[in-house]
Amino acid sequence: MENNTSSPTILKVEGLTKYFGGLGAVQNFEMVLKQGDLNGLIGPNGAGKTTVFNLITGIYVPTRGLIEFDGTSTAGREPFEITRSGIARTFQNIRLFSNLSVLDNVRIAYHPHAGYSLTDSVLRTKRFYVKEDELTEQALDFLAIFGLEGIQNELAKNLPYGQQRRVEIARALAANPKLLLLDEPAAGMNPKEIIELMDLIHFIHDRFNLTILLIEHQMRVVMGICRYITVMDFGQVIARGNPKEIQANQRVVEAYLGKGAGHAA
Repeated sequence: MENNTSSPTILKVEGLTKYFGGLGAVQNFEMVLKQGDLNGLIGPNGAGKTTVFNLITGIYVPTRGLIEFDGTSTAGREPFEITRSGIARTFQNIRLFSNLSVLDNVRIAYHPHAGYSLTDSVLRTKRFYVKEDELTEQALDFLAIFGLEGIQNELAKNLPYGQQRRVEIARALAANPKLLLLDEPAAGMNPKEIIELMDLIHFIHDRFNLTILLIEHQMRVVMGICRYITVMDFGQVIARGNPKEIQANQRVVEAYLGKGAGHAA
């Protein structure tokens, strides 16, 4: 069983299967995340990890299986509805609005709860300006939490890669999620940025009382911060356990390095 068993269940996935034509990209995937979990989902390229994220967030429709978030099935819900229910994610390839400022990238996350109507927006009413000022103040306060207050006017495209990732995570958290899905956040980072990322993930996990599920190929990150790890290969779960158990698992070693690797001198 996974850790943190006494806490409420945030995400339950049972029998999750996705076929593309005749290809089983994900087969009978199961997972339970409890409130406060900081868990990893790993596996070789093509194992089905990102497909699982796309199924959880409604980008793909399952061939069969159950996904429940916070006690409610996500079946038939659009991605934006799932996001509003409390699931946020980042992508392997950073998806910021490159020609907008850092501040505006984060402000966007607040707009679904802006508190003014379309009419207010079109007519530029007093309520519109008041609420827009409130959104700006909220976004600035949020940027300060992430140490980004000094670059709020910089265009996202001009930032170093590590800072772009930090802005993307800040924007995801500005929507006040209960569950954060991070898809290879360390991809493309240098060693210094990876250390900063690990510190950031620990910080947001504790600061926001978040449940986090992380896909990552950097084993330094996974083994350094995740409490429990699920391993996939060819669309199926092949192992589960804590970092020490996963590192010692022969099937995991073979999946990453090839059969016989565990017997090499």
